[in-house]
Amino acid sequence: MTVEVNSMDSLMKVFGLYDKNLDILTEEFGVNIGLIDGRVEISGPEENAELCRRAIEALAGQAPQKEAFTSREIRFVCDLVREGKEEEIGEILSGVVAVTARGKPVRCKTGGQKKYVTAIAENSIVIGVGPAGTGKTYLAVAMAAAAYKNKEVEKIILTRPAVEAGEKLGFLPGDLQDKVDPYLRPLYDALGEMFGAESYQKLMERQVIEVAPLAYMRGRTLSNAFIILDEAQNTTPEQMKMFLTRIGEGSKMIVNGDITQIDLPEGKSSGLRQAMRILEGVKDIKIIRLSERDVVRHELVQNIIKAYEREAANKGR
Repeated sequence: MTVEVNSMDSLMKVFGLYDKNLDILTEEFGVNIGLIDGRVEISGPEENAELCRRAIEALAGQAPQKEAFTSREIRFVCDLVREGKEEEIGEILSGVVAVTARGKPVRCKTGGQKKYVTAIAENSIVIGVGPAGTGKTYLAVAMAAAAYKNKEVEKIILTRPAVEAGEKLGFLPGDLQDKVDPYLRPLYDALGEMFGAESYQKLMERQVIEVAPLAYMRGRTLSNAFIILDEAQNTTPEQMKMFLTRIGEGSKMIVNGDITQIDLPEGKSSGLRQAMRILEGVKDIKIIRLSERDVVRHELVQNIIKAYEREAANKGR
């Protein structure tokens, strides 16, 4: 099977440095791929070769807008082609969620991330559930920064429960804020990248950006704000209900968590689990479930998650 690609530059981007992307395409579709006289030749089972052809053509169509394709993007495109969703490739690979302080565009890298970002844009409350590395926190902060810069909200509020992952807060030095700061570090880092260190500090001083433990939310009504609750799997049902009922007019609320990493004391149930069950189907609330396919850290993270899932399944049997 032959694939005609008009631009050699686009073809080189599809193949990748030292044909790294070509190796991924070969592995994904179980075919052999070669370049003969400027044409791509694909040999192998007819159905697989056809899927590979469609993937190469889809990648070549996006190549002029890309400096290079990552291995994760190549695998993502292969998945979409297998699902018959080539029309979504351009929108997902090119759509910009926000721009960092250094001018770097923030884009969705997987279909799950695109669904997550779309849900945030279209709903008042979004619950994002998925394993580590799927970009839940980072994308939520990027959307919050974009909403503030576009004057859609007046404040950004980020919070998380101060529950230790096998460690004790009491042994950390300093006052309460000093003790909880390590638990809020991922939020600080994302905000600093979006606004720049100097602007971020000024916004913090003016209390336009507020980062605080979940306990500080009690009794408040949060209006015209973009509110993010991180590590929500470590809330109790009472804390989750308290948090969700803080939302006021003109606000968006994002609840993120990973139900496989609950650090609550034995006998305590997760408020995130309960909220997912109770709020499913409620108007203006969307629940997005991300998986290991949406992990955008090192590819090894996907394999680690799969290994733990297999172990859990074996124990269940």
